[in-house]
Amino acid sequence: METWDSHLRSTKEGSGYHIQALDGEIGHVADFIVDDETWAIRYLTVDTTNWLPGRKVLISPSWIERVSWTESKFFTNHTRDAIKTAPEFTSEALITRQYETSLYDFYKRRGYWLDELVSR
Repeated sequence: METWDSHLRSTKEGSGYHIQALDGEIGHVADFIVDDETWAIRYLTVDTTNWLPGRKVLISPSWIERVSWTESKFFTNHTRDAIKTAPEFTSEALITRQYETSLYDFYKRRGYWLDELVSR
């Protein structure tokens, strides 16, 4: 008998979900960025147009505290102010290790690549 994992969803379903910071909504998921070697979802591209016109930021899935499938919402433990001042992302930009390092340093988080090096 097969069982269904209630946490398993497609990126198509998560696209458009709202992002809730500690102190209010910040935008919605515009896209997902997937590592082309490991197929891991590395980032959610968050469009903040309704709050900060013309600005997009990246949020790591590891920074998502919980998901409400019924509310179509991802919850992060960052504040709106932190996200407002985070390194901006443009779809034309390449995501280099330098950019990722600045992003993780900004949020005072350990880079995923450091943990992957240890596990190899």
